[in-house]
Amino acid sequence: MTAKNLLVELFVEELPPKALKKLGEAFSAALSASLKKDGLAGDNAVVTAYASPRRLAAHITGVSAVAADKPVVQKLMPVAVGLDASGNATPALLKKLAALGADASAVAGLRRENDGKADILFYDSLAKGATLAEGLQKAVEAALAALPIPKVMTYQLADGWSTVNFVRPAHALVALHGSDVVPVAVLGMNSGRATKGHRFEAAVDPVVFADADSYAATLLKDGSVIASFAERRAEIVRQLEAAAAKAGENGSAPLRPIEDDALLDEVTALVERPNVLVGQFEEEFLAVPQECLILTMKANQKYFPLLDAAGKLTNKFLVVSNISPEDASAVIGGNERVVRPRLADAKFFFDQDRKKSLESRVIGLSKVVYHNKLGTQGERVQRVAAIARAIADHLGGGALTQQAEQAAVLAKADLLTDMVGEFPELQGIMGRYYAQHDGLAADVADAIEDHYKPRFAGDSLPRGRVGTVVALADKLETLVGMFGIGQIPTGDKDPFALRRHALGVIRMLAEGDLDLPLYQLLDATFARFNGIEGFQLNINALADFIYDRLAGNLREQGYTAQEVDAVVSQRPQRLGDIVKRLAAVRAFSALPEATALAAANKRVGNILKKVEGTVDAVVDNALLKEAAEVALHDALVDVVPRADAAFVTGDYTESLTALAALRAPVDAFFDGVMVNADDPALRANRLGLLAKLHAAMNQIADLSKLSA
Repeated sequence: MTAKNLLVELFVEELPPKALKKLGEAFSAALSASLKKDGLAGDNAVVTAYASPRRLAAHITGVSAVAADKPVVQKLMPVAVGLDASGNATPALLKKLAALGADASAVAGLRRENDGKADILFYDSLAKGATLAEGLQKAVEAALAALPIPKVMTYQLADGWSTVNFVRPAHALVALHGSDVVPVAVLGMNSGRATKGHRFEAAVDPVVFADADSYAATLLKDGSVIASFAERRAEIVRQLEAAAAKAGENGSAPLRPIEDDALLDEVTALVERPNVLVGQFEEEFLAVPQECLILTMKANQKYFPLLDAAGKLTNKFLVVSNISPEDASAVIGGNERVVRPRLADAKFFFDQDRKKSLESRVIGLSKVVYHNKLGTQGERVQRVAAIARAIADHLGGGALTQQAEQAAVLAKADLLTDMVGEFPELQGIMGRYYAQHDGLAADVADAIEDHYKPRFAGDSLPRGRVGTVVALADKLETLVGMFGIGQIPTGDKDPFALRRHALGVIRMLAEGDLDLPLYQLLDATFARFNGIEGFQLNINALADFIYDRLAGNLREQGYTAQEVDAVVSQRPQRLGDIVKRLAAVRAFSALPEATALAAANKRVGNILKKVEGTVDAVVDNALLKEAAEVALHDALVDVVPRADAAFVTGDYTESLTALAALRAPVDAFFDGVMVNADDPALRANRLGLLAKLHAAMNQIADLSKLSA
């Protein structure tokens, strides 16, 4: 039978907006996967997902009414068991065939095949292909069961007796194969060809589909619904840009809507046919920090604030409405009335908060629990301030230490303000505004906001040295504190965002090229946790955690696994050197001598590992007997000072390149010298020579990691 396109739609009450996109993708993916598995859809079938606030749908091309019969091979039993001496079927064979739906007439057609031990009987048959009705019933049930629903609800069906469980009550099911309805029943509904359109603006009710391919066009024409999530999103973007341009026509500069992909996705999931309108509020509210106004408009009202060319908030905003009346003034006026109390609340919070200084709020942190094993926020602030002071002293002291300590003490004070209490997302941001109001230095105010940075992957780093110091102190305190009480991330669980904190420390140390050895930082931080009962820290385990994050981050930047392993396995203490070390390794790898030297380094490492105790890199010239070991020693005497000098100046590429001269003497040494000589003194001297070679070759990176 000729394949036709298939359309399945589940019409429900309003779905959770933040989950809609994933629900639509999951529904179509599970549906098509099940049909493909049953042979009803080909591997090259094109799947189109649809998702609107009140429907999930999928369009799948090339779906067969009946799947092709499948050959089935059934292994039965050894010939010696299934057939007697006369070649007749034994009772065991007949019983097995009966279980498969065959009888004694099938014995003659059984296939024999040797499995390497004995001749085996095989029964070849054809399994009847599934019908679309059977396959789609199973596919829809599987798709609904696989939906990533955070919480289901139980509701009663129209019969007043039966109940079903689903994310929202379902009201209609469409299943069309070409123009034919496929009989399917789920959630107490039987499939048909009719659905509901826009709740208020559908041209007809119900909306009836002639065939599967007319779904999107019919729903738009008769139902006033843009079924595709992507198309609806694109239409919202188009209207936002057009409305922003129009709103800025009478102003001195063009306007643009704020960019927020999450908000755009959420709004797309709230409307079936978008209509963007322009609203405005009183300019007096612009005296409030724009972050507060933007957040309240986005989070509470789902509006798109309008910014000028400089990124400054204006008193205009965009509303994505789900209705398109001829006169939109009532809709605009209603939204303006709704947003005004929100903005008034923000202004009230801002005005009230500024009546108290940040410094006066610090004492209140002693009443706020940070963690039941680590004390209050007040105690935490004291630790962070002490860590910041130690870091600042190492980086130069003076004004840096004074400002870093001041910023660290005040960094969490805005947690006790009304504004942050209402909008926790503004912590740090509001602290900066209040610090400016208190007349604090710009570096201190900036540090209060920036100590949370980087907040996420790709976020900017603190803008100044003071902010960097406080941000480092804050993240190190969190890492050491949580590791010290056993709160170590496992699998995908990381409730305290320790992976993000570790990456933040790495970025600040590396990108800032700070002269702060990692272990020294961890030791200094650990010292601030004295007196906490049950606190135990394995610094090496925490360092491993940080270096693992570093390795992953470097691989994401495009460095090869070998390059990263070669550098990170050496546990470099100054992370600002990492990029230079990687560049040196890459340059070394391009040398013709690199492969041989990497292999030799691996061989030297293996030899030294087998020696009991520590091998000192000390050589007695009088015990150098063979010409090859003399040549290697002479080469080391020549090369090592040059490599060391380049290493000290930070020219790692030159330091590694100098090692290329060792290839010939190293090869000659292994070809002509027996390291494990019978004479203990001779053996110890040759091991010392190898230890000296090993130390010279692994200052910058473990070159053995470059060996294939």
